[in-house]
Amino acid sequence: MLSQRQLFLQHIAQTSPEPLALQIEKGEGIYLTDHDGKKYIDLISGIAVSNLGHSHPKIIQAVNQQMQKHSHLMVYGEYIQYPQVKLAEKLISLLPQTLNTVYFTNSGAEATEGVMKLAKRTTGRTQLVSFKNSYHGSTQGALSLMGSEEFKTNFRPLLPDVLLLEFNNSEQLKEISNKTAAVFVEVIQAESGIIPAKKEWLNELRKKCNETGTLLVVDEIQTGFGRTGTLFAFEDYDIIPDILLIGKAFGGGLPLAAFVSSRELMKELSHHPVLGHISTFAGNPVCCAAALAALEVFQETHLLDKINEKENLLKNFKHSSLVEVRCKGLFCCFDFKDNNLTMRIIAEAIKNGVITDWFLFNAGAMRIAPPLIITKDELKLGLEKIYESIEKVI
Repeated sequence: MLSQRQLFLQHIAQTSPEPLALQIEKGEGIYLTDHDGKKYIDLISGIAVSNLGHSHPKIIQAVNQQMQKHSHLMVYGEYIQYPQVKLAEKLISLLPQTLNTVYFTNSGAEATEGVMKLAKRTTGRTQLVSFKNSYHGSTQGALSLMGSEEFKTNFRPLLPDVLLLEFNNSEQLKEISNKTAAVFVEVIQAESGIIPAKKEWLNELRKKCNETGTLLVVDEIQTGFGRTGTLFAFEDYDIIPDILLIGKAFGGGLPLAAFVSSRELMKELSHHPVLGHISTFAGNPVCCAAALAALEVFQETHLLDKINEKENLLKNFKHSSLVEVRCKGLFCCFDFKDNNLTMRIIAEAIKNGVITDWFLFNAGAMRIAPPLIITKDELKLGLEKIYESIEKVI
C-alpha cells in the first residue's frame, strides 16, 4: 500500500520539484501538528492567510451555523444572501467613503483579473502599469502584471500594452499618461522581501493618476487585515485608492477575496454587456460567514493595538550571518543575501519545529509573518528556535 506521501507525489500536481510535504493533521492557534504528533510553530500563517491563527472558535461557529442553512445557491450576484450583504456592510464601514461597493471573488488573482476588466471598461483605455518585483497573482492577466520576467517568460505571449516601472522611482512616473487605464501597486512589495513604498513617492503616484485620469489600484492582498499594524497598509500613507484589492486573510482561513471601489465605477460591469464579469462560486456564503466572524474578532479583541511591541521583537533579532531585517508590523524579512544559506536555515528550522519560508523574488531572505494572535512569549520561542537553526547550519 502506498504511503500518504507517495500518493501525494503521485496524484497531486506539484508546484515545485521539492515540496515541503509536511503531513499536517491539525491546526490550532499558532501551531500545526503532523501525523506523528510533532508540533510546529507556524510563522508564515499559510502565507498571510491565517492572521487569526488556525481553527479560531468564532470562525468555526460561524461556518457551522451557515452550513446548516445553505452553502451554494446561485451564481454570484443573483440572489440576496445575508452573509454577503452583512460582510459587505461591515467591510465598507471600515473603509473610506469612496470605497463603497464590493465585488467578491474566490482568490486574489481573480480579483486582479476583475479589476483589469473594470479599468478598461470604465476608462476606455488599454494600457496597464505595474512595478518591477510586484506580485498580483499568477493567472495569465495577473501574470502579465508580475514584475519578474523569470516567472513570465515561458508563458508568453501574455497581455499586450503592460508597462513595468521601477518601484519608488519618481522620474519614471512621467510614463503614466492619458493612455493609462490603471496603475497597480503594492504599498509594501511582498515577494521582493518587504520593500515599503516611500510615502512621498506614493503620494506623487496618487497625484499623477489624478492628473491623467488613471485609476490607482492598491493591492493589499497580503498586507490587509492587520498584517502591517493597521487594518490596511495604505492608511499609513495618506492616500485613498480608486480600487482596493483584498484577499488571503480576508476569508478567515477560507477562500475569499474581493475588489472594492465606488458604486459609480462598479455599475459599469452590469451592462454593455450584461454580466460583464461573472463567477459561479464568488462570495460563497460559508466563506462570507467566516470572513464576517474574522472582522468581528478584529474589532472585539483589539489585536492591532498589540502589533507594534511584537514587531519590535522581530526588528531586534540579530545574528552575525544576517545582513538586514526589514519589518512592518508582523510582516518581516530576515535577509541573509544568500539563497543557499537561507534554504538550509529554513529546512533546519522546520526540523526544529518552526515553519518559515522564502520570498518569490528574493530566495536569499526568510519570510516571517506569524498569526497576529501570537503572544510575545510564543514569538520569542520561535525566534530562539530560528537562532538555534542558524547556528546549526553555519
